Order: sequence, then structure tokens, then C-alpha cells
Amino acid sequence: MNRRFLLVLALVSTLVGAAPLPYDESADAKVALQQALSSAKAGQRPVLVIFGANWCEDCLVLDQALKTGRNATLVSREFEVVKVDVGRFNRNLDVARAYGDPIKKGIPAALVLSPDNRVLYATKAGELADARRMSETGIFDFFEMVVKAARDKP
Repeated sequence: MNRRFLLVLALVSTLVGAAPLPYDESADAKVALQQALSSAKAGQRPVLVIFGANWCEDCLVLDQALKTGRNATLVSREFEVVKVDVGRFNRNLDVARAYGDPIKKGIPAALVLSPDNRVLYATKAGELADARRMSETGIFDFFEMVVKAARDKP
């Protein structure tokens, strides 16, 4: 157990030192969401909202996965993206609740909104809460399914 903790601590320390943290703890999530929805209207594509926190290993792993390879290509092609920091489940909970509480079963959690702010897809069962154990292909397959579900929703 101690060895795993040290490994996780080393991973997080490396990620923290290598790049800015993915979740802006001082951001106004409602403003960021409105900006993403405005951009989505202009580009006629949905908004992908990722709820997470900088302390969350799965959130950091998912964020990194979505910045590389075919995952990055898929996400940048299909979505306007906004990340919402939930802190230690004490921040922006009203935003999550407004969309059916996709974080109820864990973070990271995903939500896809139409440009007119309708929910097209939302995690409900903690589908991404174990992202560190998902392969790159598993993450890609998940988001490819999300794209299809969002397109199929009227």
C-alpha cells in the first residue's frame, strides 16, 4: 500500500511540475460554460463538460489522455471543451446538479450539451471514475460512443 501511494505521489508530482493543473480552481464555471456554449453555437458543435479536480488521479489521467493521440483528435474535432473544478466536492456542485448530477457516482464525469444547452449525454454510473485503469483505446471507445449518442439525440 505504501509503495502504491508513493508511486501515485510521484506521478502527481511529475504531472504538477510538468504542466499547469487541468482544473482552474479560481475559474467561474458558469462563465466558462456560457463562453463554451457561445462558441458551440458559432461552430454548431456540442460542448463537452468534464467535471473533475486536481487532487483526483483519475481526473489527471483522463485529462492527459484527452490531450494526446487519437483521443485529442476526436475531442478537438467534435466538441467545445470546458473543464469544471469540483474541488473536494465543495465547488460548482450547483452546476453539476443543474444537469442531473453527473458527478454523483464519482469524478471525472462527462456531460455533453447541445449549443442550445440541452443535455445530450451525461455519465450516470461513474463511467470515467476509474480512468487510470482505462487504456487509450478504452477512453477513445468511450468518447466515440459519446459522440454517437450526442448525434443520435434529437
